[in-house]
Amino acid sequence: MPKTIILVDMDAFFASVEQQCNPSLRGRPIGVIGSDKRTVITAASYEAKALGIKTGMNKFEAKRLCPEIILVIGNNRKYTHTCSELAKIYARYTPDVEVYSIDEAFLDITDTQHLFGGAMEIGAQLKKEIKKTFGINASVGISHNKLLAKLASDISKPDGLRYISMEDAPSVLEDMPTDKLWGIGRGIGNRLKLMGITTCGQLGRMSETFLRSHFGIIGERLKEMGQGIGSFSVLKETAIAKSIGHSMTLPKDIINMRDIEAHILKLSEMVARRGRLYNLLGEVVSVVIRYKSFKTFTRQKKINTHTYDTHIIYDTAIGIIKVIRLAEPVRLLGVTLSGLREDSGQMSIFNECNKKDALIKSMDSINDKYGEFTVSWASYLDIRRHLGVISPAWRPSGLRRTDV
Repeated sequence: MPKTIILVDMDAFFASVEQQCNPSLRGRPIGVIGSDKRTVITAASYEAKALGIKTGMNKFEAKRLCPEIILVIGNNRKYTHTCSELAKIYARYTPDVEVYSIDEAFLDITDTQHLFGGAMEIGAQLKKEIKKTFGINASVGISHNKLLAKLASDISKPDGLRYISMEDAPSVLEDMPTDKLWGIGRGIGNRLKLMGITTCGQLGRMSETFLRSHFGIIGERLKEMGQGIGSFSVLKETAIAKSIGHSMTLPKDIINMRDIEAHILKLSEMVARRGRLYNLLGEVVSVVIRYKSFKTFTRQKKINTHTYDTHIIYDTAIGIIKVIRLAEPVRLLGVTLSGLREDSGQMSIFNECNKKDALIKSMDSINDKYGEFTVSWASYLDIRRHLGVISPAWRPSGLRRTDV
């Protein structure tokens, strides 16, 4: 039996939450920023979007374009709380929920839709309940796979409800620009345009051999996407993740190695702590660096053991950074642990290692009870708690959940 998938996508989520919390902001153009020292718009209200304000725009450019825009420093706790409460609403309609990002969730209602009057009725009820509970709007897309459910939601924004049936999919896709499809980014979209492929209909009719010759193994997948074929299932927090990562846009650009080391230590601890919480060890450490100019690059190194030890991750990350000659001040830092496997729980034959493990577990226990970084490493004491923008990959449960 064909699946029935719903995508719930919150409209201008961060901005909408801020407007709901502060009635004086309602109906006015607002831009959410990470901190008062940072200059990039991370979310814009629909009133601001109507005046040309876009996510990622420099706030000074936004002020020139829209002098009346109100800049609001984002509050991650509001957004994560709302996301967690939204997940409870979704669970009333189906146990098969994938919170894909902080403002999007896929629901597989194949086996439960008959209990609530059908897919469109569930979509309408979700929108109504979200509006009543939080005062914010959601756009809901429904189809037989995640790809088309996502498209249905996107083309119905804002405050929309759209169903794309298997029968209607070909006509919907025929003249749809390829870059409207989830998974076709700017790079692939531009390459397709250079080949004269601008619509999903054209993409779906292209020879698989031709697409593979230009895009490699993903050529086959691109043809299927043009035809509206999506094979990905709704995933719950069950499978072992491929990586654990955390990044932060710094309160101010830094170049001093001591400052960089302190932030890398915090990131290493956040990554390692999540590994310990879910009993996952990794053998590859990656570091991402973004310069003041927004030039971004990643370097990685394989270590000789699987670990979730903060200092092994930290030492590896610092080793990566020290062979890089920093060309300009650093705006963003990130640390990722990959090559994961489950911890068997086997104790070390070395007593010092066991003592260190006991110390780390004691720190984790205290922080679990009293909050993140209640107990921390001395090297981080002179760095304030980071109040940057939360990652879209945040989840209300499981490995992607991080305290803010």
